[in-house]
Amino acid sequence: MSANDPAARLFPALYEGDEDAVVRLLRAEVSAEAVDEDGQSALYLAAVSDRPGIVRLLLAAGADPDRLSLGTDAPLCGAACGGHTEVVRALLSAGANPDTVEAFGFTALTWALRRGHTAVTEALLMAGAAPDRPGPGGEPPLVTAAHRGSVGCVRALLAHGAGARGEALAEARRLLGVGIEAELRERLARTHGPGHRSVTHRHPSPEGVTIEVQLLDARGRPFAGDDLQAGHTRIITLLKASTTRPGR
Repeated sequence: MSANDPAARLFPALYEGDEDAVVRLLRAEVSAEAVDEDGQSALYLAAVSDRPGIVRLLLAAGADPDRLSLGTDAPLCGAACGGHTEVVRALLSAGANPDTVEAFGFTALTWALRRGHTAVTEALLMAGAAPDRPGPGGEPPLVTAAHRGSVGCVRALLAHGAGARGEALAEARRLLGVGIEAELRERLARTHGPGHRSVTHRHPSPEGVTIEVQLLDARGRPFAGDDLQAGHTRIITLLKASTTRPGR
């Protein structure tokens, strides 16, 4: 892609959030389906960069909301993973399939639940995302949300009739028994090997506390990390109440 090609100027404007420049380029007949030098679509990059205004401009100019960037990455999934609620709503309003499947069997709902993004989860479910569609490993969405420790995601799924409540209850109880820090260290050890020093951080969140464990290199610098929300006790209460109702 030549530097003189108008399409080449679309991507700097996108990253800078320059909506006026994007409008000018689209009016100059730069395709809303343009891709960068690596083959990533403009819509996908705007979605993962949390640029809702630019997402709307590209959609209005004809970008396909369900087109997979590089044949693997769905704009809706990228926005859901990042917790970019306004982008998710823009894509859904433009007709994005709430159950679009990208590489390795991931859907937007799977990403939202794995990251504990309640507002995104609610938007997807309201748009018709299947509350019981299994994740890439066959896990029910409610189990994913219970593992994450997101009270809001569990509540949203229950409100939309999600099943596997007994399995989700068992998972929340398991996490409470094992301990979140121990679970995170074990997950990191499986990926990066045992024996690394680690540090734990507790971050306030709208739902309570998110616990993060980081692995440290020989100089004491973090090089990997993982986190979970700490809502398992409240989740157990919600799930116990739901499983004692008639028909559950």
